[in-house]
Amino acid sequence: MEGTTRVDTGHGDASVLVVDDEPDLSWVLSFNLEVEGYRTFVAADGRTALEAVREHRPTLIILDVMMPVMDGWSVLEELRELPDAERPLTVVISARTSPADRDRAEELGVDAYIPKPFELDEVIAVVRSLAPPS
Repeated sequence: MEGTTRVDTGHGDASVLVVDDEPDLSWVLSFNLEVEGYRTFVAADGRTALEAVREHRPTLIILDVMMPVMDGWSVLEELRELPDAERPLTVVISARTSPADRDRAEELGVDAYIPKPFELDEVIAVVRSLAPPS
């Protein structure tokens, strides 16, 4: 699929879609999640992320809010339309940390909200708690 990168290392069935328009950040998250045993995919914008969800059916999405083409809020709204069995778990990682942003994330069904800047170990711990690698 154009715009989605498959990062091939994970051994298990659990997969993570990393969605962020900062390539270095996406790479660091993907690489470290692979080391933990996850299959990973990367998308740089919301529209590509939704295509990747349909194609790859990830277990979990790590999603930035502020992105080009389609922001993270719009992605979350679209994901709500999926049947429960097809909806991936969602972890928002964002520089937007106001109470209103956190409330909006909760209303949209986000499973975890991690403010930027973040500690990599925290992200991995949250992902492992929500979707342990198989």
